[in-house]
Amino acid sequence: MPRDHILAVVQAGGTGGRMDVLTRERAKPGLPFAGIFQLVDFPLSNLAHSGITDVWLSVQFLGSSLGEMVQNGRPWDLDRNRGGLRLLMPQEGAGSADEDGFARGNADELYRIRDQITQDGPDALVVMSADHVYRFDVMDAVRTHRRAGAECTVVTTTVPVEEATDHATVETDDAGRVTRFEYKPDRPRTGTVAAEIFVYDPAALVSLLEELHRELGADAEDGDTGLGDYGDHLLPRLVDRGTVVAHAMPGYWKDLGQPHKYLAAHRDVLTDDQGVLGDPDWPIIGHLQQRPPARVLDGGRVADSLVSPGSVVRGTVLRSVLGPGVVVEEGALVRDSVVFQDTRIAEGARVDWSVVDRDCVIGPAAEVGSPDTDADDPDAITLVGRGSTIGRGVLLPGGARLEPGTTA
Repeated sequence: MPRDHILAVVQAGGTGGRMDVLTRERAKPGLPFAGIFQLVDFPLSNLAHSGITDVWLSVQFLGSSLGEMVQNGRPWDLDRNRGGLRLLMPQEGAGSADEDGFARGNADELYRIRDQITQDGPDALVVMSADHVYRFDVMDAVRTHRRAGAECTVVTTTVPVEEATDHATVETDDAGRVTRFEYKPDRPRTGTVAAEIFVYDPAALVSLLEELHRELGADAEDGDTGLGDYGDHLLPRLVDRGTVVAHAMPGYWKDLGQPHKYLAAHRDVLTDDQGVLGDPDWPIIGHLQQRPPARVLDGGRVADSLVSPGSVVRGTVLRSVLGPGVVVEEGALVRDSVVFQDTRIAEGARVDWSVVDRDCVIGPAAEVGSPDTDADDPDAITLVGRGSTIGRGVLLPGGARLEPGTTA
């Protein structure tokens, strides 16, 4: 099958509010995963391995920091004279009042770049999110899309039904055509959900975006197109037209958009790469600063954990992930947690069910989080913002949020 011209738009999201203090000073796709990756590495690696080399990375919040991470696409061989990686930033003065500035949802964002999509003239448009962990050949979905002659193909995955309320649920007929689509339903009828990877017919998409804007824009606030997220109006209208098909993604897929899910995904890969991290034919590629090998010194104990280069462990690390350059001193305990790079856990300190950002210091005998935390409660996970210092003997309770740069 000819690839023709396939354009991918990776929607890197807004402020990432549900991740609270961890996304105060970084775009959410810049969050680390498994110590040595960033979330943005997953969509870009999957696209590169799928042979899709025209990629637009659309950033609504702290775009410059994410731009530094992706290095003009060099790690994925996307630094090209023709095509390659292009960074899309919010613009002022580029159009009408409801086209300038920050988007108010992912469908709203597509409306704002519709003229650029039309000018690029792709044969198929892939739109995907940047806060999930998975391995997927995107061309499989493109093939399904073309065989069906669809206006939209929704890539689906399966989650426990009780978790489907955080996603868009998808039901199909025997031919794979989507017959029912519910966006974040209160009472989900199925665990089949949209994996936030879509293949669109570009002309049909642009036409429908403009149609919806004519209907909704007049009642929207200034600077808002009225389109919102893809599940508010865009996908329901396409489903009503009978032009949407589903393509089931095999294997592991995890949404990392909330603190408890972020920790859960890390726990999933502690002892098994889930078919995502360790495939030599489909490696997850990113930019990793060279560091010396990790060291576990005399008296140190590490079990069911990931320890990144440059880390030094003299204490105990259980069911946790240490980023590059993390130091765990003698007598310290890190348990059921994720610690970002260049953070120091001092002698006798304890960290439980927490995510600790980079460049932090957890002082001697300090206690962060609780060993009795409910792992399914997003508000129970303790979050420590970048560059924070927790003093000697300080107790930071389970579920606490420490803003970046705080001294406690």
